[in-house]
Amino acid sequence: MILKCAIIDDEPLALDLMESYVKKTPFLELHGKYNSAVMALNEIDFKDVELIFLDIQMPDLNGLEFSKLLPSDVRIVFTTAFDQYAIEGFKANAIDYLLKPIDYNEFLTAAHKAREWFSMKRKAEAKDDRKKDFIYVKSDYKLVQIRLDDILYIEGLKDYLKIYLESEPRPVLTLASMRNMEERLPSPRFMRVHRSYIVQMSKVKTLDKGQIVFGKTRIPISDTYKAGVSAYLDKYTL
Repeated sequence: MILKCAIIDDEPLALDLMESYVKKTPFLELHGKYNSAVMALNEIDFKDVELIFLDIQMPDLNGLEFSKLLPSDVRIVFTTAFDQYAIEGFKANAIDYLLKPIDYNEFLTAAHKAREWFSMKRKAEAKDDRKKDFIYVKSDYKLVQIRLDDILYIEGLKDYLKIYLESEPRPVLTLASMRNMEERLPSPRFMRVHRSYIVQMSKVKTLDKGQIVFGKTRIPISDTYKAGVSAYLDKYTL
């Protein structure tokens, strides 16, 4: 699981240090660094950020004030040189509170706490999603309901997805990422078999030479996902 994060700190050295920590942590992906909360507020697209490493004492708008303006699903790890803010930090539902100077082990512990929190959140959301038998996608400026049972496979094309259905000759085209779609669909009913393909496994009738066959379409199974696909198929192979 990858967490998309941002860093906000008015001290250049602290900002660079936190950036170096993020870059050497495999499950963190940096979407921006900002030297003021005002700049971050104007520039961050909160759809692209889940976790913020946030300094508290900053001019114009401090970290505690900034935290009150965030969407409820964005989590915070506070960073500060002053321990008197700890109680206020936890009142703001911070995942952790790091006292400067911050070493990498302390940073990594906080990052793991954040990953555990988001992992539990996503599992709860996935459990709710499994109870639903449909999804909605935006296509041609409309919101279209798609029954999960109708999906054969999904193909990723840069920023778009093609959703191929049993009931329709043409795929539904929607602006979305493979990662977001994969997280929304129940697993292992739907499996990523390739960087560009998600397949509803119960719809697979034929495999030939390491490829899934849907009519004239042949979907490759890449090495990255081969073990997971094989484990699934072994359960149903005589």
